[in-house]
Amino acid sequence: MKLYFSPASPFVRKVRVTAHELGLSERIELISITLTPVSPHEQLRSSNPLGKIPALLTDEGTTLYDSPVICEYLDSLAGGNLIFPAAGAARWTALRRQALADGIMDAAVLTRYEEAVRPRELRWQRWVDSQFLKVRTALDVLERESLQDTFDIGTISIACALSYLDLRFAGEEWRMSRPKLSDWAAAIATRPSLAATLLAAPAS
Repeated sequence: MKLYFSPASPFVRKVRVTAHELGLSERIELISITLTPVSPHEQLRSSNPLGKIPALLTDEGTTLYDSPVICEYLDSLAGGNLIFPAAGAARWTALRRQALADGIMDAAVLTRYEEAVRPRELRWQRWVDSQFLKVRTALDVLERESLQDTFDIGTISIACALSYLDLRFAGEEWRMSRPKLSDWAAAIATRPSLAATLLAAPAS
């Protein structure tokens, strides 16, 4: 399998953590690419018409996207119901948490593009503020969640979202008012799958 990859993408990291947990990492070749919303990658677009990462080219020649689909596919390859709970309340909780964390990542990535790609004279601060309102509100919800003793697609997604905030928005200091979430993030970061897939900003 081949995975279109960027070392700073929290969505790609979610896939990589899942693959590591399922023992599938060695079956996946990482294809490193650089792209922004205004600098598309043509090879990627030939596989994923949306031009977004992650995109996984399977051994059968099918391309899967985006991260929730890829992660569930990998779970199925490993036998199923390992990262995605099979049914009932646990499944819906995991999927809800994944959606919440993906929303944090979406808002944070869009804010990053606004600040790093859009010309300064065209930036819209009210739009940026509205994106980070989503992030802060979601973090407040997570502060009230009981995340301990659970490791599934929901908590994987949350861990990846929080680490992206640390990478790109250290000045946000989200931990200051969310001690439970901060302690959980520090503890789960030591898990081998997360330690092996740390996010990294490109050198350029």
